[in-house]
Amino acid sequence: MDGRLPVHDGGGQLLRKAFPDHWSFLLGELALYSLVVLLLTGVWLTLFFKPEMREVVYDGGYAPLRGVRMSEAFDSTLHISFDVRGGLLIRQLHHWAALVFIGAIGLHLLRIFFTGAFRRPREMNWVIGVTLFVIALAEGFAGYSLPDDLLSGTGLRIAQGIMLSIPVMGTYVAMFVFGGQFPGHDIVPRLYAMHILLLPGVLVALVTVHLILVFYLKHTQWRGPGRTNANAVGKPLYPQFMASSIGLSLTVFGVLALLAGVAQINPVWVYGPYRPDQVSTGSQPDWYVGFLEGALRLVPPWETNFAGHTLMWNVLLPAVVLPGLLFAVLYAYPFVEQRLTGEWRQEQHLCDRPRERPVRTGLGVAGITFYGVLLLAGGNDVIAQSFRISVNTLTWILRIALVVGPVVAFLLTRGLCHALLRMEQERLGEGEETGEVRQTLAGGYESGHRPVTDFRPGAPRVPVSSAPDLRPGSRTGKPDPERSAPESRRR
Repeated sequence: MDGRLPVHDGGGQLLRKAFPDHWSFLLGELALYSLVVLLLTGVWLTLFFKPEMREVVYDGGYAPLRGVRMSEAFDSTLHISFDVRGGLLIRQLHHWAALVFIGAIGLHLLRIFFTGAFRRPREMNWVIGVTLFVIALAEGFAGYSLPDDLLSGTGLRIAQGIMLSIPVMGTYVAMFVFGGQFPGHDIVPRLYAMHILLLPGVLVALVTVHLILVFYLKHTQWRGPGRTNANAVGKPLYPQFMASSIGLSLTVFGVLALLAGVAQINPVWVYGPYRPDQVSTGSQPDWYVGFLEGALRLVPPWETNFAGHTLMWNVLLPAVVLPGLLFAVLYAYPFVEQRLTGEWRQEQHLCDRPRERPVRTGLGVAGITFYGVLLLAGGNDVIAQSFRISVNTLTWILRIALVVGPVVAFLLTRGLCHALLRMEQERLGEGEETGEVRQTLAGGYESGHRPVTDFRPGAPRVPVSSAPDLRPGSRTGKPDPERSAPESRRR
């Protein structure tokens, strides 16, 4: 083969590329393999789905809905679920893969955030990752709305209300998107074109650019013997990493197939076709847009009448302003932190442990708490009914928690990081306790210690007091210039 095609000579350096062997670096691969499942199942589903709003009378295999008038989009969804061999399995496999895809992107971004892997020279890869997350949210919402069932139709109605809340331009935006008065006949075909063509194309293009940058810039790695800013230590791409990656892909495919076979998801036949005059009880969106639902439920009914126009702050603030601010913070954070710490002047290829950056870790946990409160608020009616408490009382509890919770989470997390660093300093300085207690000549007692031999990934091998960037009192986490290694992208 090498005598005819220079495969080994041309790809030798690529095949020897080092990949970290820690499990946390595989979260991005979970998203990649879920995307592969999404593309394969999505192509199959396009062969049977009809994105039409023309009204038909159902006469398929699901007896309870026979004779009911519905859109052709909902009719074809029922046809896939009950009349096409394996159709329900593929539908559920597609939906589960979408949830895992968005969840894996979110976890991957959290890993990058808490370990500082967004710093120079990887700022643009962070921007690409956040953009992928935004597009994945839009892609998920578009696919979720295609069946035209009562639940997804309610979501589209909420989306139209959000558009209408935009001052001056709201009515024009809603008319442009829906092609007329809600619900119109154009929204499902337009969402279909975006779902199968535009958004997947952008996703695949950004994933390709992301992977190219990962190969070019090399992975970050945990601190350890022989690991510096100037090298990369890990498994070679071929054959070790490739073997483990193929095993992970097969595991992802198998778990998704198992979920699709035994765990029911999005049973549209239970909800029925969409009717503008009906809303299903306990309507809940998929988890990735649940925080928007929660924000809408928590904001009081604030409105302002100005010059003949009504500004719906209770919709505009939680559904337009809040998401815009959240993602603006995510985009800007790498650049702001590096300016504050001075790290923008040098490349960083070694991961931080979360405890080493108390402020950053505290901010991350505060953000997760903020998101968690909004997610709970998205189901406040179901929670209130399940625990038999007042919806109004629960709403006020969640409003207070939305303000107080992130602050408390930040303070507790920062204190915990300092405590962990102090404990680690004591462990490295005094050694591990052996469990033996000895009596001293003075009549007192002391415990026996032995040198530390077991280290977690990235943990220091020397007492923390000799590493200025790991001091428990360090609030910014700014590294000591004397410990900075030379810049290099070479292997």
